[in-house]
Amino acid sequence: MDFRLTKKYALVYRGGMTVILVIVLKLIAHQMGWEVLSLSPLFSGIVAANVFLLGFLLSGVISDYKESEKLPGELSAILSTFADEAATVHLRSGDKIAQELSAFVRELAGSIHAWFYRKERTGNLMNKISELNRFFLAFEPLMQANYIVRMKQQQDALRRIIIRIHTIRETSFISSGYLIAEVTSILLALGLVMAKIDPFYESLFVVGVIVFLLSFLILLIRDLDNPFGYYENGSTEDVSLKPLEDFISGTSIGSESRTGAAN
Repeated sequence: MDFRLTKKYALVYRGGMTVILVIVLKLIAHQMGWEVLSLSPLFSGIVAANVFLLGFLLSGVISDYKESEKLPGELSAILSTFADEAATVHLRSGDKIAQELSAFVRELAGSIHAWFYRKERTGNLMNKISELNRFFLAFEPLMQANYIVRMKQQQDALRRIIIRIHTIRETSFISSGYLIAEVTSILLALGLVMAKIDPFYESLFVVGVIVFLLSFLILLIRDLDNPFGYYENGSTEDVSLKPLEDFISGTSIGSESRTGAAN
């Protein structure tokens, strides 16, 4: 089976395993006579309240996710700007420092990509970004001051994006909200297991659907909470790193012109 297809339905599989567990518990409770609760309108009220809470959590993590979708593209744009400036200096002066900057930017892009997978420490990455300063000093006799200022601004923007990504992936959105939603969902599932619902086999379908909805939403919210979870086993909803990977491979927009200019 295609890995992408498996990854796409990973949350469905995990939610389905939860449903199977609850259905087995429901069958055991029915056979053992443990269905001691009577079904009442309060159950539907609890379900509605829990879905409302999950919807609130989902709307919160989606806002961060939509912001995060833009960040790899912004990183690629900044790195492309450094590469363009290096190509411009090389065309104007033929100085070797321009070629060194071009190679360093490629190395920096690779470090950022490794950092997304936790193969590079944040402190080391920030130090590499600071190393751009030596190229800016070397460029002062070769470029106008406003070009140096613009590159320093791009360096600052690069730091800000890295810090923002680090904050998003290290911070959980309203941990107490997750706890309430998970505890309520577990209690509701246990209540449905112990509730006497007739006809019995139709109740299995209803209980399975409710449990699947709640478990799937919780799993989805947990996954969306870290849109940069490439290093996590089972993470499915991660933002695309294709703009950064295209830059590294030299297939990003404008890469052909930069390559030709550097040569």
